[in-house]
Amino acid sequence: MKSKFFALALAGGLLAATALAGAPAHADVKIGLLGGVSGPIAAMAPAMIDAAQLAFQQVNEQGGVLDGQKIVGAVGDSACSPQGGTDAATKAVNIEGVTAIVGPHCSGAVLAAAGSVTIPAGVTVVTPSGTSPEITGLADNDTVFRTVPSDDFQGRALARTLKAEGYSKVAVAYINNDYGTGLANAFKSEFEAQGGEIAGFAAHEDGKASYRSNLADLASGGADTLVIFDYGDGTGLTLLRQALENGFFEKFIGGDGMKSDAPIKELGAENLTTFYASSPVGEKSDALNVFNEAFKAAGGDPDAIFVTTSYDAAFLLALAVEKAGGDKAGIPAALRAVSSGEGEAILPGEWKKAKELIAAGKAIDYKGAAGDLNFDQAGDVPGAYSLFKVGANGFEVVSEMK
Repeated sequence: MKSKFFALALAGGLLAATALAGAPAHADVKIGLLGGVSGPIAAMAPAMIDAAQLAFQQVNEQGGVLDGQKIVGAVGDSACSPQGGTDAATKAVNIEGVTAIVGPHCSGAVLAAAGSVTIPAGVTVVTPSGTSPEITGLADNDTVFRTVPSDDFQGRALARTLKAEGYSKVAVAYINNDYGTGLANAFKSEFEAQGGEIAGFAAHEDGKASYRSNLADLASGGADTLVIFDYGDGTGLTLLRQALENGFFEKFIGGDGMKSDAPIKELGAENLTTFYASSPVGEKSDALNVFNEAFKAAGGDPDAIFVTTSYDAAFLLALAVEKAGGDKAGIPAALRAVSSGEGEAILPGEWKKAKELIAAGKAIDYKGAAGDLNFDQAGDVPGAYSLFKVGANGFEVVSEMK
């Protein structure tokens, strides 16, 4: 989706900088939007950034934060890599002077950026799509949060779902990074605990021209189903293409990184009738309906992956900035306070109501588009996943994952 928010975010950086040059430093509150603009999830990132920008637009249209200041989304490219995440976070913190960060989008970028930049600087990050279980264990001084469940949850839920659907023997190919490793290990542990057989289990490196030998080794175990934990815009697409071309497997299952339009566009829906992918989904609620209508009206696709979690991360940070009075050090505690399960319910877009309640010293509880976001001690949240298939109009829900 090439929508106006993303284009404006990228094109407007110099204009924003020019405006800031002649204004007091407190004129705007900057929040970093560090996304995988380039790299293996480049096709997913624009919609995610657009969703976050929608939250900021709603805040600004309803009076802004604090004493009328505007929120400015400072877009950076974390490139879905550790180095890219570190570089983007360094710029956001040291040059842009951000108050907090939405992102980075990918687990490796989150871990690297947090460890080397944001934790030492005391800057809070909320990733909408960094799902590695390793994020849970960060010694982060309570500054790293996420609005998407850990892959430990996704991997185990996918394993249980496949076993219940009659899959008893599978092979697993996973990209050798924090995302792929965490998801694959969680899946393997649960699938075997459920009585399933892992007939092949192997990591692969990113960016190779051919994975035919990897696929042949995985197929030698006799499984007719390949589970791919990779990115549908990158190596995962190559694996899927070469597996289909060479007839190594009959059925294919992807994690959330594979739920991309790229395989459908490149390989054709008619060739993906046995391809399924898991993905986080917003729990059915009034909050989700409100977000869907607003995002659709802004030109977005509410069914795009991670748009609900991206919106929630941005709106939550705006609420936390308001609650903390703009104090960076107070944002973590404020995040928990505005989404604790107690207080007046706040739906997506209800900024004016939330601001008035905060000013009156009353408790609020943000009801997210992705579901209730009550952070645990590690900054993690519960969530919901579904299994999708490729249909005539893109991905369609097959079943809920539990």
